[in-house]
Amino acid sequence: MNSTRIFIHGLEGSSQGTKARFFRAGYSDMIVDDFKGSLGQRMDKLYNLVNNKTPLIMVGSSYGGLMATLFAYRNPEAVKKLILLAPALSLEEFTPYLTKKIDVPVTIYHGQNDDIVPLAPVYDIAKSIFQNLIFNIVNDDHVLRHTFTSLNWDDLLESRYLLP
Repeated sequence: MNSTRIFIHGLEGSSQGTKARFFRAGYSDMIVDDFKGSLGQRMDKLYNLVNNKTPLIMVGSSYGGLMATLFAYRNPEAVKKLILLAPALSLEEFTPYLTKKIDVPVTIYHGQNDDIVPLAPVYDIAKSIFQNLIFNIVNDDHVLRHTFTSLNWDDLLESRYLLP
């Protein structure tokens, strides 16, 4: 069964951002859309986009990483893998989930020079909640401008590729 792949941009991002354009150009089957409004409105849109499209490989950037993680908590059977880019897991919206564990395979890339979503709290949260985690600390900033395009996206987005 083929996986459905989706990219979820950050709070201030859009389907026209650098990462979204990269995925649209290189992975024509990937869902790349706009998410606006409150977290609830964004989550409703996400649910509508992926309804009955499983298994899912979700790429979430910053606030999109928070959204992908929330979706995986609520629907672990639907998610094959999460790839999170500087996920905003330290935001208050995630507090109710801090004591819950999740076994979905997760790969995180987070810049050590991130001044928007600080590395240390996200690292601690991720190590605590994700039971199947690869956490990559890279010499980069929040948007991963030096790292993003150098990642092996073909392998990361391959549904059989779960651990290195």
